[in-house]
Amino acid sequence: MGAVRGRAGTTAITSAASASVLARLRSLVPTLSRGPAAVGRTVLDDPRLAVPMTVQQLAAHSQASEASVIRLAQAAGCSGYREFRTLLAAAAAQEEVSRPSGLPADISVGDDPVVVVAKLAAEERQALADTAANLDVAALEATADAIVAARRIVIAGIGASGLVAEDLSTKLERIGLTARAVTEGHMAMTLTVLMEPDELLVVISASGETTDIIEPLAAAREAGVPTVALTVRPRSTLTSADHVLIGVAARESGMRSAAMSSRTGQLFIVDVLFTLVFQRCGARARDAVGTSHRRLAPRRRKAGNPS
Repeated sequence: MGAVRGRAGTTAITSAASASVLARLRSLVPTLSRGPAAVGRTVLDDPRLAVPMTVQQLAAHSQASEASVIRLAQAAGCSGYREFRTLLAAAAAQEEVSRPSGLPADISVGDDPVVVVAKLAAEERQALADTAANLDVAALEATADAIVAARRIVIAGIGASGLVAEDLSTKLERIGLTARAVTEGHMAMTLTVLMEPDELLVVISASGETTDIIEPLAAAREAGVPTVALTVRPRSTLTSADHVLIGVAARESGMRSAAMSSRTGQLFIVDVLFTLVFQRCGARARDAVGTSHRRLAPRRRKAGNPS
């Protein structure tokens, strides 16, 4: 679920019919309270089993209340359980057709390397598909416009999100934009309090609740600095930013932390965003890439790499 937020706090959310309800559930469930989350996990475990169930049956099967079923449907963007069940049936049928049979289960200690590769590949494909299905094009376009218009872009991320911040910063710098990645909380706050309204702050946090990211975001908004948030939690504090981009994490297992699983969707969004920015920069971006390629050619030849 992607959203674009203006200064007045208005939120435009993709309609329930515009993306797979299963993709939205995979993103939403970790953010929900116990009852709706239990129902969501039940649905995701076997969507086809859940489709014919009534509200009462799904509640009983999930060991949750009927109110939790209704809250889950509403959280998924549906007007009620009837619409939710209709969309669930369509999504389950579509996934049955489009994905390979026998989607691998979680990785275990005894798995053969070939099995590990297959399982991770399936999870990554699903994360990319879910992220693409949930991305709000309006939010992407607004973010790309904000990046191009900014005098300077500061991109803040801590830990694993810092890797995503550095990736975006490097891409923007390569096409001649002034960007800086910051991966330490104190420095993120120091830079933010000195920013001006003609700059842009991009904050990245999978959980959307990282203190070292939330505080710079609040400071930027108070100072009138435009903000962009990239997260995998659509109901997190980070979604108070002006423009919000939601990625979907790959499935977590006991051997794979949230930090690892969240990067797939985030890096995909960075690639899409960079492409849109490149399109908007046009000749400026092409000239910057061409110049760096020519200037660095001697270094590549010296290293024995003529390409």
